[in-house]
Amino acid sequence: MTASSTVTDTPRKSFRLPDESGIFAVLIVVLLVLSLLSPNFRTLSNASVLLVNGMVIGFLALGQTFVLLTGGIDLSTGSNVAMTGVLAALLMNHGLAWPWACLIAVAAGVALGVVNGLLVYFVKIPPFIATFSTQGVALAIPLIITGASSIPVLQPGFSWLGQGRIAGIPLPVLLLLVAAVAATLFLKMTRHGVHVYAVGGNVDAARLSGVNTGVTTVTVYAISGFCAGIGGMIATSRLMVGFPATGTGNELFYSIAAAVVGGVSLFGGIGSVPGAMIGAVMIAAVSNGMNVLNVQSYWQSLVIGLIILAGVSFDTLRRLRTRRPKQSTNTEHTKKQQ
Repeated sequence: MTASSTVTDTPRKSFRLPDESGIFAVLIVVLLVLSLLSPNFRTLSNASVLLVNGMVIGFLALGQTFVLLTGGIDLSTGSNVAMTGVLAALLMNHGLAWPWACLIAVAAGVALGVVNGLLVYFVKIPPFIATFSTQGVALAIPLIITGASSIPVLQPGFSWLGQGRIAGIPLPVLLLLVAAVAATLFLKMTRHGVHVYAVGGNVDAARLSGVNTGVTTVTVYAISGFCAGIGGMIATSRLMVGFPATGTGNELFYSIAAAVVGGVSLFGGIGSVPGAMIGAVMIAAVSNGMNVLNVQSYWQSLVIGLIILAGVSFDTLRRLRTRRPKQSTNTEHTKKQQ
């Protein structure tokens, strides 16, 4: 064997773009188009507003990603934001220091997520129905407690959580970055993260492989509740008011759109946290850009709806494409045996 043939036989490592490169390229195009349409959009002050306004959506999308990866969905996140925000405001008005009030409120958000997971796994209620039901409960609780009125926050220190800055960077942005990095490492580097993908890919195969599907299911819904609770604290801190309708607008709609557009499959088992975060930035950019351009709010819903439709259509076509080679291979194998 000659030296030249040895070099030829050596396999070459091919460069592969990250899966998130496609949605990142779309984000760049969207930002460029909006910058050309409006000079105000490309200002630093507007960029700061865009990021801060998108943080609640970002946290909801982060929690939604975990649930979607298992093939579920969480419709209670928006109501969870309202419930935890009002609870924190009430606790602070009763004299509890704001850090402890935040911890208790976020714990309530986690508890709602745990209830969702228990209903889905042990009671066998479909995720859509289970979380739709708890959405109504979580939405009613702050309305009943407050009589549908807002609760002003009387502790000035609480404003730091949603309005503070560290080295010039808004604190909510730093919190989301830390949470996103931690979530990415959890999914990629831990056994439990692998279990999340396994349950979403094939729950029966995961169970036969020794995965505790019950623990995994409850865990992802608890994480979604935790992220919604953090979102509730940020939203309430920015307003300094516990408002029962906070988070019950387009936040849920946008969070699902962000995850799906970012490549997270509605059928489970496919997706990543970086993709969902890029999707969240894109959704926030589209919403902010249309506000800067003075576009009516109902057009924003139309555009976001079309974005979701495109993302789901792409996801469906991707699943069909990945199935076809397996089916053709099985057919050829059957013909050879005959």
